[in-house]
Amino acid sequence: MSTLHIIDHPLIQHKLSYMRKKETGPKDFRQLLDEISMLMGYEVTRDFPTKEVEIETPICKTTVNIIAGKKVAIVPILRAGLGMVDGLLSLVPVAKVGHIGLYRDPETHKPVEYYCKLPNDIEDRVVIVVDPMLATGGSSADAITKLKEHGCKNIRLMCLVSAPEGIKKVQAEHPDVDIYTAAVDEKLNENAYIVPGLGDAGDRLYGTK
Repeated sequence: MSTLHIIDHPLIQHKLSYMRKKETGPKDFRQLLDEISMLMGYEVTRDFPTKEVEIETPICKTTVNIIAGKKVAIVPILRAGLGMVDGLLSLVPVAKVGHIGLYRDPETHKPVEYYCKLPNDIEDRVVIVVDPMLATGGSSADAITKLKEHGCKNIRLMCLVSAPEGIKKVQAEHPDVDIYTAAVDEKLNENAYIVPGLGDAGDRLYGTK
């Protein structure tokens, strides 16, 4: 079974509280999501292995640790996932970025794919899938399936707010994929929105309805 990591750092919880407020406009919402994504990135990459190398400081030679060859890909689920990319790139600027486009059918609430563009060597990379909301889990589970079809073996899912239903679905379909989230909320409502949640993350990011 995949591990659920709840990242409850006080700074993240503080910023998330402002994102939840309905008065928060797109500019502040984008900035807060960017900041939280960077902070969450520390935990998502915490277990990256390191190796010792010798360097020379202005004082003397010494041995230090650097990341041991972990190539990373960041794959946002369009469109809301785009708001999490820059925060992670500030930590791992050499990461490649792929894109998977999914939208939720308003009647069935199931994800429909409309776009997929991934780095050529995606199968050799640690893949961090990002989407602010893990609601039904349909989009995330389908995106992970698509990545596995491209040969990806080391996949992590990073979400801002999750519902128990979405966590359960991803863990059932992809028990090898760890989930990182800043909050697990109460439930989904009849429209498959997370309660209390923060509304539609894509609309709030880009000021659309």
